[in-house]
Amino acid sequence: MSQTETAQPKQISTARKVFAAILDFLFIFIVSGYVVALFAGGTTSEGFELKGGPAFIVFAIVVLYFIVFRRFLGGTLFQRLLGAR
Repeated sequence: MSQTETAQPKQISTARKVFAAILDFLFIFIVSGYVVALFAGGTTSEGFELKGGPAFIVFAIVVLYFIVFRRFLGGTLFQRLLGAR
């Protein structure tokens, strides 16, 4: 490679980024929702149902997941798996 050629960063498709974001959201929502429901008594025969404080806790966990993983850990779980970071 000559000095005039520079390495261009690889472009990641928008579809891959969106797909990773959807999978990340579903994953963290289902896992954190069920765990919070276990502790808050919100489990049902079909999964879980949260209202009020426990629902707010799940919302906070989802937001923190995206902030912490993207900023401090180099990308979320599915961004890393799908190479979308």
